[in-house]
Amino acid sequence: MFYRPEEGHGLPHNPFNAIVTPRPIGWISTRGADGQDNLAPYSFFNAVAYVPPQVMFASTSAKPDRGDTKDSVANIRETGVFCVNIVSEALRDAMNRTSGAWGREVDEFTDAGLEKADCETIACARVAASPASLECKLTQIVQLPGEANFVVFGEVTGVHMRDDCMVEGRFDVTRFNPLTRLGYQDYSVIRETFSLKRPGE
Repeated sequence: MFYRPEEGHGLPHNPFNAIVTPRPIGWISTRGADGQDNLAPYSFFNAVAYVPPQVMFASTSAKPDRGDTKDSVANIRETGVFCVNIVSEALRDAMNRTSGAWGREVDEFTDAGLEKADCETIACARVAASPASLECKLTQIVQLPGEANFVVFGEVTGVHMRDDCMVEGRFDVTRFNPLTRLGYQDYSVIRETFSLKRPGE
């Protein structure tokens, strides 16, 4: 099968995000200038650089009460900071709850029954139970072609890792089983890993 996106795929559901899988989930916590906390998952998310460490996430829709974007991007525009919380298998239902299109007055931490913890380098809350959290300072927001498509880039200024996820000096993902996003309404869980040496190593 071949199709040109501008001409449509003719399938019951868009296959694009089923092709680009699995994708890590960036559970983005932000705080507005009014002090209101927000938490929302984004599957267009990844790390993009080592030195200094940098990450990105993309927001691809808008809410009526936020104009051209959603709460996360609107808050980051106001404060210039955000936190990325990693989603474990155990947190999947709470993560899914925070994906709802709630009003800006809703604190998703409270709504999903999640304990907050303070960040160290930024004025923002993080998910206390998350296996790892990355505190970030905004570097730039890039508007992409299409309506409400924004990519947020941030420099990591603080890193939290749960002690029970550390094994012999390494962050072991099998200790918490990361949740990953597939296409449609599908997810997957990483339960095992293997290593490969690069040529010449």
